[in-house]
Amino acid sequence: MTPSYEPHTYPARLSDAERDRALAVLREGAAQGKLSHETFVRRMELALAARQSADLALLTSDLDTEGRFSRRMFGAVSRASAFTVRLRRAWTTERLPKLLLPEPGPTPLLIGRDVGNGLRLSHETVSRRHAELLRQGGLWILRDLGSTNGTCVNGRRVTGTAVVNDGDQVSFGRMSFRLSAS
Repeated sequence: MTPSYEPHTYPARLSDAERDRALAVLREGAAQGKLSHETFVRRMELALAARQSADLALLTSDLDTEGRFSRRMFGAVSRASAFTVRLRRAWTTERLPKLLLPEPGPTPLLIGRDVGNGLRLSHETVSRRHAELLRQGGLWILRDLGSTNGTCVNGRRVTGTAVVNDGDQVSFGRMSFRLSAS
């Protein structure tokens, strides 16, 4: 019986480039506040002593935003955040006082603190001539008139004009309403 000799394979030695990439990921993680100073120093020591690529991967896996797990985790957190925002907006919008859309006419409904406005809002965050609401081509258009504290539709600031619909949340300064057709 003849002995069989199999060549011994050694794990590939880490290249300087691999180690540098891992160190860069650790530095970036520390700069973004993802690692405490102590954790950063310990991982740097481990990265410098690492002998295999797998060792470096373990040290940076929670910092690697390109990894599949990280993308899935960030996606899940993003979706959960968006849901809570939509839920809060729906809860808040339903509890707001109604602002009835006016009968369409040739002139816009002026909104503001001035007594000559069609809708007078007596609040210090509302400008004298704050906004106007008009029916144009079958659509309701809300236009900010250069107000100091802004006009918002569904939480987004209006710069110029915005199309609004029944059920939208509108804000003039800090006064908020839910638009209603009836």
